[in-house]
Amino acid sequence: MTEPDKDQCDLLDGLRRGRPAAGQDPVKRSQIIEGARRVFIDKGFEAASMNDITREAGVSKGTIYVYFANKEELFEALIEEERGTIFKNMYDVLERTDHIRGTLVRFGMVLSAKITSAKVILAQRTVIGASERIPELGARFYERGPKRGHDKVVDFLNAAIERGLLKIDDVDLAAYQFTELCLAGLFRQCIFAYRTKAPSPAEIENVVRSGVDMFLKAYGTEQLAAEERGLNSG
Repeated sequence: MTEPDKDQCDLLDGLRRGRPAAGQDPVKRSQIIEGARRVFIDKGFEAASMNDITREAGVSKGTIYVYFANKEELFEALIEEERGTIFKNMYDVLERTDHIRGTLVRFGMVLSAKITSAKVILAQRTVIGASERIPELGARFYERGPKRGHDKVVDFLNAAIERGLLKIDDVDLAAYQFTELCLAGLFRQCIFAYRTKAPSPAEIENVVRSGVDMFLKAYGTEQLAAEERGLNSG
């Protein structure tokens, strides 16, 4: 039996048994994406081929093309999945606004630990490597991930401004400044493999607390200082 005939028989058998229709099985789709992830990490986007991915995922050519038309489409699906993993729940801590300093420290530590983790560094390198050939892919990754997160930081800062705790002329710029302070000396060393291990929790906390101190010295109001004195005296 030829490979296309086998795929057709598998499809008909699946329908009779109540299995997902072609291209709709989430387990099979995940199997293909996992295979693609290993190939892209090992070979990079340019050198990887659909044949490589087929072998690594353990599926037939007929099956892989039912789910993904080409390497670019598969890569985009992989990156979308990575984006969801990277940014899932990262910004939940910003929903608490009763203690500005504590919230910023907690968020900064979550952000820094996630962004400098080995898995996320690999994902970011993969996106960067493919963006020259598929610039819209990198743009979408940024729009749906870092940009959405940035907007949440902006919302948090605006809420603090409305309460009189911060005074900021350019909130958009301040949000970028804050995230850079939380990653200072860590992210670039990781992304360029200057350091091969993720920073320790203690190292991250030291960087983040220093960054939050600097940020609040620049933008904190006397009202914030008074609130913090009250908290410390209590």
